[in-house]
Amino acid sequence: MKNFEKIRLYPKSTIKEALRIIDSGAMKIGLVLDSENKLLGTLTDGDIRRGLLNGLTLDASIESIIFRNPTVCGINDSKEEILKIAVSKKIYQIPIVDQDGVLVGIEEVDELLKPVEYSNRIVLMVGGLGTRLRPLTDKLPKPLLQVGNKPILETIINSFSKYGFTNIILSVSYKAEMIEEYFGDGSKFGVNIEYVNEDKRMGTAGALSLMKEKLTEPFFVMNGDLLTNLNFEYMLEYHHSNNAKATMGVREYDFQVPYGVVNVDGHDITSIEEKPIHKFFVNGGIYILDTDALAIIPDDTFFDMPTLFETLIENDKKTISFPIREYWLDIGRMSDFERANNEYHGVFK
Repeated sequence: MKNFEKIRLYPKSTIKEALRIIDSGAMKIGLVLDSENKLLGTLTDGDIRRGLLNGLTLDASIESIIFRNPTVCGINDSKEEILKIAVSKKIYQIPIVDQDGVLVGIEEVDELLKPVEYSNRIVLMVGGLGTRLRPLTDKLPKPLLQVGNKPILETIINSFSKYGFTNIILSVSYKAEMIEEYFGDGSKFGVNIEYVNEDKRMGTAGALSLMKEKLTEPFFVMNGDLLTNLNFEYMLEYHHSNNAKATMGVREYDFQVPYGVVNVDGHDITSIEEKPIHKFFVNGGIYILDTDALAIIPDDTFFDMPTLFETLIENDKKTISFPIREYWLDIGRMSDFERANNEYHGVFK
């Protein structure tokens, strides 16, 4: 995703300034932003020519000729979705905005069509016992359970691979030999797979101490029982652009109190809320860590991911959240497993 600084314009920018920006850039477009980087519209050579034909001078502001309804995509839209929109609209660039309309970059169709391969490693935690899915997991480790006619872990690996992340480390334990036999070195799935064996329960962060020498640049960590169509490229770009040491994918979770909630001050009733809905962000089990975070993890000791984040926060290291707004399902219980099978083909086409 291209940076937008060189094609930034403001409503009070002059036509002369806009021409300089549009003519000097390869994208031949200007992005009009407000002071908070919210996208107000776009400007092209055609917009300027129409303004000049209508009597505007080169010193006039661009405010009256801004195209205020440009096609945009969201920060979590997949490469395939962006390309589909670009083709249908016959456009070659699409601004990318977050949920508040703030511009985060611009995608070029030509760049999207190029194959991209990242060297960043993907650590998948696949050593759990899957006790809540018994008796299914008595004979198979949970990552090999079939969802949509293929193992859960195969879908996860394919999801990373389609975004160019092909260097996979599997942290295995329970029935590890079955996982290794199925996936091998990853070549038949178009990826490179290495294995690290946990011989005791170490927690999601603790297991990283077994592979520190393999992790030389920012890396993903993900639980091996999650199904999601998250755009992993955008999550990595988000991590880098915020100069974070650790990024946590979070999901919005809400619940409704089934009663009228009475707010009191002493014995006085101050207000009554009828069945209020409370919203929270919860841990989505997908992380990006910088290598600096590894120094905090003790060797050969149980250490979970929330503890790692808490320790980073205590040490004034920047930790950020990345909202997961796409499909996401934690297959922890039998009802989740059944739901995953019902929904799979509608999500992972």
